[in-house]
Amino acid sequence: MKITAVEAIPYAIPYAKPLKFASGEIHVAQHVLVRVHTDDGVVGVADAPPRPMTYGETQAGVVAVIDTIFAPAVVGLGLMEREEIQSRLNRTVANPVAKASLDMAIWDAMGKTMGYQVTELLGGYTDRMRVSHMLGFDSPAAMVTEAERMRDTYGITTFKVKVGRRPYTLDTAVVRALREELGDGIELYVDANRGWSASESARAMKEMADLGLTFAEELNPADDVLGRRWLVQQLDVPFIADESVSTAAEVTREVLGGSATAISIKTSRTGFTQSRRVHHLAEGLGLEVVMGNQIDTQLGSICTVAFGAAFELTSRRAGELSNFLDMSDDLLAEPLEIHDGELTIRPGAGLGVEIDPDKLSHYRQD
Repeated sequence: MKITAVEAIPYAIPYAKPLKFASGEIHVAQHVLVRVHTDDGVVGVADAPPRPMTYGETQAGVVAVIDTIFAPAVVGLGLMEREEIQSRLNRTVANPVAKASLDMAIWDAMGKTMGYQVTELLGGYTDRMRVSHMLGFDSPAAMVTEAERMRDTYGITTFKVKVGRRPYTLDTAVVRALREELGDGIELYVDANRGWSASESARAMKEMADLGLTFAEELNPADDVLGRRWLVQQLDVPFIADESVSTAAEVTREVLGGSATAISIKTSRTGFTQSRRVHHLAEGLGLEVVMGNQIDTQLGSICTVAFGAAFELTSRRAGELSNFLDMSDDLLAEPLEIHDGELTIRPGAGLGVEIDPDKLSHYRQD
Protein backbone atom coordinates (compact mmCIF):
# COMPACT_ATOMS: atom_id res chain seq x y z
CA MET A 1 0.00 0.00 0.00
CA LYS A 2 2.92 2.33 -0.65
CA ILE A 3 2.55 5.28 -3.02
CA THR A 4 4.97 4.84 -5.91
CA ALA A 5 3.97 7.64 -8.28
CA VAL A 6 1.59 10.57 -8.69
CA GLU A 7 0.43 11.89 -12.06
CA ALA A 8 -1.14 15.30 -12.75
CA ILE A 9 -2.63 15.28 -16.25
CA PRO A 10 -4.10 18.54 -17.63
CA TYR A 11 -7.11 18.19 -19.90
CA ALA A 12 -9.81 20.39 -21.40
CA ILE A 13 -13.46 19.62 -22.25
CA PRO A 14 -15.81 22.37 -23.50
CA TYR A 15 -19.11 23.07 -21.82
CA ALA A 16 -22.15 22.71 -24.06
CA LYS A 17 -23.78 25.35 -21.88
CA PRO A 18 -21.37 27.73 -20.11
CA LEU A 19 -22.18 28.65 -16.53
CA LYS A 20 -22.19 32.37 -15.72
CA PHE A 21 -22.16 33.79 -12.20
CA ALA A 22 -21.13 36.91 -10.28
CA SER A 23 -17.43 36.07 -9.87
CA GLY A 24 -16.84 34.73 -13.38
CA GLU A 25 -17.96 32.29 -16.04
CA ILE A 26 -16.81 28.86 -17.20
CA HIS A 27 -16.79 27.86 -20.87
CA VAL A 28 -14.22 25.04 -20.79
CA ALA A 29 -13.39 22.57 -18.04
CA GLN A 30 -9.63 23.09 -17.91
CA HIS A 31 -9.06 20.57 -15.17
CA VAL A 32 -6.36 18.18 -13.97
CA LEU A 33 -6.80 14.43 -13.62
CA VAL A 34 -4.79 13.18 -10.64
CA ARG A 35 -3.72 9.53 -10.47
CA VAL A 36 -2.01 7.89 -7.50
CA HIS A 37 -0.15 4.61 -8.17
CA THR A 38 0.76 2.07 -5.49
CA ASP A 39 3.18 -0.82 -5.25
CA ASP A 40 0.17 -3.18 -5.39
CA GLY A 41 -0.64 -2.00 -8.91
CA VAL A 42 -3.68 -0.02 -7.76
CA VAL A 43 -4.45 3.39 -9.32
CA GLY A 44 -6.61 5.92 -7.48
CA VAL A 45 -8.14 8.85 -9.37
CA ALA A 46 -9.64 12.26 -8.65
CA ASP A 47 -10.33 15.51 -10.47
CA ALA A 48 -8.89 18.96 -9.75
CA PRO A 49 -11.05 21.88 -11.01
CA PRO A 50 -8.92 25.04 -10.73
CA ARG A 51 -10.93 28.20 -10.04
CA PRO A 52 -8.63 31.23 -10.27
CA MET A 53 -11.50 33.62 -9.54
CA THR A 54 -12.08 31.90 -6.20
CA TYR A 55 -8.87 30.29 -4.92
CA GLY A 56 -6.23 31.67 -7.26
CA GLU A 57 -5.26 28.26 -8.68
CA THR A 58 -4.78 27.62 -12.38
CA GLN A 59 -4.48 24.42 -14.37
CA ALA A 60 -0.74 24.96 -14.90
CA GLY A 61 -0.31 25.83 -11.24
CA VAL A 62 -2.05 22.66 -10.05
CA VAL A 63 0.16 20.52 -12.30
CA ALA A 64 3.28 22.33 -11.16
CA VAL A 65 2.64 22.12 -7.41
CA ILE A 66 1.72 18.43 -7.61
CA ASP A 67 4.67 17.50 -9.82
CA THR A 68 7.32 19.52 -8.01
CA ILE A 69 6.18 19.61 -4.37
CA PHE A 70 3.34 17.26 -3.44
CA ALA A 71 4.34 14.14 -5.39
CA PRO A 72 7.89 14.07 -4.00
CA ALA A 73 6.44 14.63 -0.53
CA VAL A 74 4.08 11.63 -0.58
CA VAL A 75 5.84 9.04 -2.74
CA GLY A 76 7.05 6.27 -0.45
CA LEU A 77 4.34 6.80 2.16
CA GLY A 78 1.61 4.25 2.81
CA LEU A 79 -2.01 4.96 1.91
CA MET A 80 -2.98 4.65 5.59
CA GLU A 81 -0.51 7.32 6.67
CA ARG A 82 -3.17 9.98 6.15
CA GLU A 83 -2.08 12.31 8.94
CA GLU A 84 1.53 12.30 7.78
CA ILE A 85 0.36 12.96 4.23
CA GLN A 86 -1.76 15.89 5.41
CA SER A 87 1.14 17.23 7.44
CA ARG A 88 3.44 17.20 4.42
CA LEU A 89 0.87 18.79 2.13
CA ASN A 90 0.17 21.53 4.67
CA ARG A 91 3.79 22.64 4.66
CA THR A 92 2.74 24.45 1.47
CA VAL A 93 0.17 27.19 2.01
CA ALA A 94 -3.07 27.49 0.01
CA ASN A 95 -3.43 25.31 -3.15
CA PRO A 96 -6.67 23.75 -1.80
CA VAL A 97 -7.82 22.14 -5.06
CA ALA A 98 -4.45 20.51 -5.71
CA LYS A 99 -4.33 19.14 -2.16
CA ALA A 100 -7.94 17.95 -2.28
CA SER A 101 -7.54 16.05 -5.53
CA LEU A 102 -4.44 14.22 -4.30
CA ASP A 103 -6.19 13.36 -1.04
CA MET A 104 -9.25 11.96 -2.83
CA ALA A 105 -7.14 9.91 -5.24
CA ILE A 106 -5.41 8.38 -2.21
CA TRP A 107 -8.79 7.47 -0.66
CA ASP A 108 -9.89 5.93 -3.98
CA ALA A 109 -6.71 3.84 -4.05
CA MET A 110 -7.20 2.86 -0.41
CA GLY A 111 -10.78 1.73 -1.08
CA LYS A 112 -9.73 -0.28 -4.13
CA THR A 113 -6.92 -1.93 -2.19
CA MET A 114 -9.08 -2.85 0.80
CA GLY A 115 -12.17 -3.78 -1.21
CA TYR A 116 -14.44 -1.10 0.27
CA GLN A 117 -16.34 1.82 -1.22
CA VAL A 118 -15.05 5.25 -0.20
CA THR A 119 -18.51 5.97 1.21
CA GLU A 120 -18.20 2.91 3.45
CA LEU A 121 -14.75 3.96 4.65
CA LEU A 122 -16.02 7.44 5.49
CA GLY A 123 -19.26 6.54 7.25
CA GLY A 124 -21.58 4.45 5.10
CA TYR A 125 -24.84 6.19 6.04
CA THR A 126 -26.64 5.80 2.69
CA ASP A 127 -25.92 5.16 -0.98
CA ARG A 128 -27.52 8.21 -2.60
CA MET A 129 -28.33 11.90 -2.41
CA ARG A 130 -31.07 14.12 -3.76
CA VAL A 131 -29.77 16.44 -6.48
CA SER A 132 -29.79 20.23 -6.57
CA HIS A 133 -29.11 21.95 -9.90
CA MET A 134 -27.33 25.31 -10.24
CA LEU A 135 -28.93 27.83 -12.58
CA GLY A 136 -26.48 30.36 -14.05
CA PHE A 137 -27.20 33.88 -15.25
CA ASP A 138 -29.74 34.21 -18.04
CA SER A 139 -33.11 35.78 -18.70
CA PRO A 140 -36.03 34.79 -16.46
CA ALA A 141 -37.67 32.86 -19.31
CA ALA A 142 -34.48 30.93 -20.15
CA MET A 143 -33.80 30.03 -16.51
CA VAL A 144 -37.39 28.86 -16.02
CA THR A 145 -37.07 26.72 -19.15
CA GLU A 146 -33.86 25.12 -17.88
CA ALA A 147 -35.38 24.42 -14.48
CA GLU A 148 -38.43 22.83 -16.10
CA ARG A 149 -36.16 20.65 -18.26
CA MET A 150 -34.21 19.48 -15.22
CA ARG A 151 -37.44 18.72 -13.35
CA ASP A 152 -39.16 16.93 -16.22
CA THR A 153 -36.10 15.01 -17.49
CA TYR A 154 -34.23 14.15 -14.29
CA GLY A 155 -36.79 14.66 -11.52
CA ILE A 156 -34.74 17.47 -9.92
CA THR A 157 -36.84 19.73 -7.70
CA THR A 158 -34.17 21.74 -5.85
CA PHE A 159 -32.43 24.66 -7.54
CA LYS A 160 -29.62 26.98 -6.51
CA VAL A 161 -30.11 30.23 -8.38
CA LYS A 162 -27.04 32.31 -9.20
CA VAL A 163 -27.62 35.95 -8.28
CA GLY A 164 -25.35 38.93 -7.59
CA ARG A 165 -25.89 41.09 -10.68
CA ARG A 166 -26.53 44.81 -10.66
CA PRO A 167 -29.15 46.07 -10.42
CA TYR A 168 -30.23 43.33 -8.05
CA THR A 169 -33.73 43.47 -9.52
CA LEU A 170 -32.40 41.46 -12.50
CA ASP A 171 -32.03 38.52 -10.16
CA THR A 172 -35.05 39.01 -7.94
CA ALA A 173 -37.16 38.94 -11.11
CA VAL A 174 -35.63 35.58 -12.04
CA VAL A 175 -36.30 34.03 -8.64
CA ARG A 176 -39.89 35.32 -8.66
CA ALA A 177 -40.44 33.89 -12.15
CA LEU A 178 -39.10 30.50 -11.03
CA ARG A 179 -41.44 30.40 -8.04
CA GLU A 180 -44.47 31.58 -10.02
CA GLU A 181 -43.92 29.23 -12.95
CA LEU A 182 -42.79 26.11 -11.09
CA GLY A 183 -44.90 26.55 -7.98
CA ASP A 184 -44.37 25.47 -4.40
CA GLY A 185 -43.26 21.97 -5.40
CA ILE A 186 -39.68 23.12 -5.89
CA GLU A 187 -37.05 24.26 -3.41
CA LEU A 188 -35.12 27.46 -4.18
CA TYR A 189 -32.07 29.10 -2.68
CA VAL A 190 -29.79 31.86 -3.93
CA ASP A 191 -26.03 32.30 -4.27
CA ALA A 192 -24.50 35.70 -5.07
CA ASN A 193 -20.84 34.61 -5.13
CA ARG A 194 -20.00 37.76 -3.16
CA GLY A 195 -21.47 39.94 -5.92
CA TRP A 196 -23.58 42.36 -3.88
CA SER A 197 -22.85 44.77 -1.07
CA ALA A 198 -24.45 44.16 2.32
CA SER A 199 -27.10 46.80 1.70
CA GLU A 200 -27.92 45.47 -1.79
CA SER A 201 -28.19 41.99 -0.32
CA ALA A 202 -30.57 43.17 2.39
CA ARG A 203 -32.82 44.92 -0.13
CA ALA A 204 -32.81 41.93 -2.47
CA MET A 205 -33.66 39.47 0.29
CA LYS A 206 -36.46 41.74 1.50
CA GLU A 207 -37.87 41.81 -2.02
CA MET A 208 -37.79 38.01 -2.14
CA ALA A 209 -39.13 37.49 1.38
CA ASP A 210 -42.41 36.02 0.12
CA LEU A 211 -40.78 33.42 -2.18
CA GLY A 212 -39.99 30.77 0.42
CA LEU A 213 -36.22 30.62 -0.05
CA THR A 214 -34.38 27.87 1.82
CA PHE A 215 -30.94 29.50 2.05
CA ALA A 216 -28.91 32.52 1.00
CA GLU A 217 -25.27 31.90 0.11
CA GLU A 218 -22.27 34.28 0.04
CA LEU A 219 -24.38 37.34 -0.77
CA ASN A 220 -21.55 39.76 -0.03
CA PRO A 221 -17.79 39.44 0.53
CA ALA A 222 -16.64 37.87 3.80
CA ASP A 223 -13.95 40.52 4.19
CA ASP A 224 -16.74 43.09 4.56
CA VAL A 225 -16.70 41.99 8.18
CA LEU A 226 -19.10 44.47 9.74
CA GLY A 227 -21.44 44.49 6.76
CA ARG A 228 -21.60 40.71 6.72
CA ARG A 229 -22.49 40.48 10.41
CA TRP A 230 -25.11 43.20 10.01
CA LEU A 231 -26.64 41.35 7.06
CA VAL A 232 -26.73 37.92 8.68
CA GLN A 233 -28.48 39.33 11.76
CA GLN A 234 -31.36 40.52 9.56
CA LEU A 235 -32.02 37.35 7.60
CA ASP A 236 -34.76 34.85 8.44
CA VAL A 237 -33.10 32.06 6.41
CA PRO A 238 -29.73 30.36 7.08
CA PHE A 239 -26.77 32.19 5.53
CA ILE A 240 -24.38 29.73 3.86
CA ALA A 241 -20.66 30.43 3.91
CA ASP A 242 -18.96 28.81 0.91
CA GLU A 243 -15.81 30.37 -0.52
CA SER A 244 -15.11 31.88 2.91
CA VAL A 245 -14.92 28.49 4.68
CA SER A 246 -12.29 26.48 2.83
CA THR A 247 -10.85 25.13 6.12
CA ALA A 248 -12.24 24.03 9.47
CA ALA A 249 -10.58 27.05 11.08
CA GLU A 250 -12.40 29.37 8.69
CA VAL A 251 -15.70 27.70 9.59
CA THR A 252 -14.99 28.49 13.23
CA ARG A 253 -14.10 32.09 12.43
CA GLU A 254 -17.17 32.77 10.29
CA VAL A 255 -19.68 31.10 12.56
CA LEU A 256 -18.39 32.37 15.90
CA GLY A 257 -17.95 35.81 14.35
CA GLY A 258 -21.62 35.92 13.38
CA SER A 259 -20.92 35.95 9.64
CA ALA A 260 -22.60 32.63 8.75
CA THR A 261 -25.20 30.22 10.09
CA ALA A 262 -24.68 27.34 7.63
CA ILE A 263 -21.83 26.04 5.47
CA SER A 264 -21.14 24.44 2.11
CA ILE A 265 -18.71 21.52 1.99
CA LYS A 266 -16.94 21.03 -1.32
CA THR A 267 -14.77 17.95 -1.63
CA SER A 268 -13.04 19.60 -4.59
CA ARG A 269 -11.36 22.02 -2.16
CA THR A 270 -11.13 19.99 1.07
CA GLY A 271 -10.88 16.45 -0.26
CA PHE A 272 -12.20 13.68 1.96
CA THR A 273 -9.85 14.07 4.91
CA GLN A 274 -10.37 17.79 5.51
CA SER A 275 -14.05 17.62 4.53
CA ARG A 276 -14.57 15.06 7.28
CA ARG A 277 -13.06 17.45 9.79
CA VAL A 278 -15.31 20.26 8.55
CA HIS A 279 -18.32 17.95 8.76
CA HIS A 280 -17.59 16.92 12.35
CA LEU A 281 -17.13 20.55 13.35
CA ALA A 282 -20.41 21.55 11.71
CA GLU A 283 -22.19 18.66 13.38
CA GLY A 284 -20.85 19.73 16.77
CA LEU A 285 -21.90 23.33 16.21
CA GLY A 286 -25.37 22.35 15.01
CA LEU A 287 -24.96 23.92 11.57
CA GLU A 288 -26.97 23.26 8.42
CA VAL A 289 -24.74 21.79 5.70
CA VAL A 290 -25.07 21.52 1.92
CA MET A 291 -22.74 19.64 -0.39
CA GLY A 292 -21.53 22.21 -2.92
CA ASN A 293 -20.43 22.04 -6.54
CA GLN A 294 -17.31 23.58 -8.07
CA ILE A 295 -18.74 23.20 -11.58
CA ASP A 296 -17.52 19.64 -11.34
CA THR A 297 -17.11 16.92 -13.92
CA GLN A 298 -18.70 13.51 -13.41
CA LEU A 299 -15.62 12.39 -11.48
CA GLY A 300 -15.90 15.45 -9.26
CA SER A 301 -19.61 14.84 -8.76
CA ILE A 302 -19.11 11.20 -7.77
CA CYS A 303 -16.59 12.37 -5.16
CA THR A 304 -19.20 14.77 -3.79
CA VAL A 305 -21.93 12.14 -3.53
CA ALA A 306 -19.47 9.60 -2.09
CA PHE A 307 -18.79 11.98 0.79
CA GLY A 308 -22.30 13.39 1.15
CA ALA A 309 -23.90 9.94 1.30
CA ALA A 310 -21.49 8.84 4.02
CA PHE A 311 -23.06 10.98 6.76
CA GLU A 312 -26.58 11.66 7.96
CA LEU A 313 -26.02 15.43 8.20
CA THR A 314 -24.70 15.90 4.66
CA SER A 315 -27.37 13.63 3.14
CA ARG A 316 -30.29 15.60 4.58
CA ARG A 317 -30.20 18.29 1.91
CA ALA A 318 -30.01 17.98 -1.86
CA GLY A 319 -26.39 18.13 -3.04
CA GLU A 320 -25.20 20.22 -5.97
CA LEU A 321 -24.45 17.25 -8.20
CA SER A 322 -25.73 17.92 -11.71
CA ASN A 323 -23.66 20.55 -13.51
CA PHE A 324 -21.79 17.86 -15.40
CA LEU A 325 -24.97 17.72 -17.48
CA ASP A 326 -23.86 20.99 -19.06
CA MET A 327 -20.59 19.49 -20.37
CA SER A 328 -20.12 18.31 -23.96
CA ASP A 329 -18.30 15.14 -22.85
CA ASP A 330 -16.56 13.54 -19.87
CA LEU A 331 -13.67 11.20 -19.01
CA LEU A 332 -15.63 8.44 -17.27
CA ALA A 333 -15.95 5.13 -19.09
CA GLU A 334 -19.49 4.71 -17.73
CA PRO A 335 -21.42 8.01 -17.50
CA LEU A 336 -23.31 9.02 -14.38
CA GLU A 337 -27.10 9.00 -14.52
CA ILE A 338 -29.58 10.95 -12.42
CA HIS A 339 -32.91 9.19 -11.84
CA ASP A 340 -35.94 10.52 -9.95
CA GLY A 341 -33.90 13.46 -8.73
CA GLU A 342 -31.23 11.29 -7.11
CA LEU A 343 -27.62 10.33 -7.78
CA THR A 344 -26.31 7.11 -6.27
CA ILE A 345 -22.77 6.07 -5.45
CA ARG A 346 -21.18 3.57 -7.78
CA PRO A 347 -20.92 -0.14 -6.91
CA GLY A 348 -17.42 -1.45 -6.57
CA ALA A 349 -14.42 -0.58 -4.45
CA GLY A 350 -13.10 2.96 -4.05
CA LEU A 351 -15.13 5.47 -6.03
CA GLY A 352 -16.33 2.73 -8.39
CA VAL A 353 -15.32 4.59 -11.55
CA GLU A 354 -12.88 4.06 -14.40
CA ILE A 355 -11.36 6.58 -16.78
CA ASP A 356 -11.91 6.00 -20.49
CA PRO A 357 -8.33 5.87 -21.91
CA ASP A 358 -9.42 7.00 -25.39
CA LYS A 359 -11.22 10.04 -24.04
CA LEU A 360 -8.28 10.94 -21.83
CA SER A 361 -5.93 10.63 -24.79
CA HIS A 362 -8.22 12.89 -26.83
CA TYR A 363 -8.68 15.66 -24.25
CA ARG A 364 -5.34 15.71 -22.42
CA GLN A 365 -3.19 18.78 -23.05
CA ASP A 366 0.29 17.52 -22.21
